Amino acid sequence: MISSAVDATTSIVPFAPFTDRPIRLGVLISGGGTTLLNFVDQIQSGQLLAEIPLVIASQKTCKGVERARAAGLECLVLRPRDFGSVGDFSEAVFRELRSRKVDLVTLAGFLSLLQIPNDFLWRVINIHPSLIPAFCGHGFFGHHVHEAAIQRGVKVSGCTVHFADNEYDHGPIILQKTVAVPDGCTADELSGLVFEQEKLTYPEAIRLLASGRLTIRNRRTHCPSEAPENSASHSADCGTFKVNVLHVPSPPGKGEKVADRPDEGADLELI
Repeated sequence: MISSAVDATTSIVPFAPFTDRPIRLGVLISGGGTTLLNFVDQIQSGQLLAEIPLVIASQKTCKGVERARAAGLECLVLRPRDFGSVGDFSEAVFRELRSRKVDLVTLAGFLSLLQIPNDFLWRVINIHPSLIPAFCGHGFFGHHVHEAAIQRGVKVSGCTVHFADNEYDHGPIILQKTVAVPDGCTADELSGLVFEQEKLTYPEAIRLLASGRLTIRNRRTHCPSEAPENSASHSADCGTFKVNVLHVPSPPGKGEKVADRPDEGADLELI
């Protein structure tokens, strides 16, 4: 296993700027694939300079497989249960990603544990539907997160994009966006509010990484601002909370059902 520790005096730059070609994304799914479809929409609308050479699904019956192939994307099914160990499963996954020359691996409602090899350290990111460290870790996925937030009576929730390591929801935070939780809000309603922010925040994090401006130091991410000094559109510390501040406008959602979302676990099973 790789270590997630980062020396306090060492700055890590995950990527040099992508100036001559789109960043190549590998997208890993376990459910409905709506995060994947959002990436496709962002790419087709010109808001995300990226391409998706490979989608990997951890379940052959998940709706995301059909949606990926309908979008013209190559989609492989690799099920953890078909391998002898997490290590064997992880080796197969990253072998396929290497063969497609993937730059950045995006976990999009992917529920299977991975062991990240050294050559993909700082090249795997995840989005979680809460403000980490709240409501995260093993067992907190999809609807379970929103139910716990509502039961706790939180006034603010949101989403977190972070680097993935060999622990659940543990790597350095890249971006966080918040949503207010209205009085009387249900878990389903909170899921919808958070997902609208996820659709903006995940592509924003990819653009940030592709710009080559993000660095990691002492488990915190940092990026210099390109915005005017009096602008609220950027933070010098990429790991701080950002309260409903959006960098790039995005088209409105297409009215997908909450139950279709990969992070809701409607057709998922933990393996």
